[in-house]
Amino acid sequence: MIGQRQGIIIWLHSLKHSKMLRKFGNIHYVSKRLKYVVLYNDLENTDSIVEKLNSLPYVKRVEPSYKPFLKIEFENKKPDRAKEYDYKIGL
Repeated sequence: MIGQRQGIIIWLHSLKHSKMLRKFGNIHYVSKRLKYVVLYNDLENTDSIVEKLNSLPYVKRVEPSYKPFLKIEFENKKPDRAKEYDYKIGL
């Protein structure tokens, strides 16, 4: 079963090296116009993989995704008016 995953955005000088990134994780998307690759891997291995990717000569910049650390449960700013009304008072 798949555990926690984190995305890594890798900016490249040239796209001909994009296939060599398969050994670091699963390639999700390759942008030909902006020359970047979105790579997914395990959350525990992210720091070591980012260091390895930064040392490669064909990599411009590496950015980890912050999605696993964001709060995705939102609260309403305004209270719900239907819940304020007590229906038992009318009986």
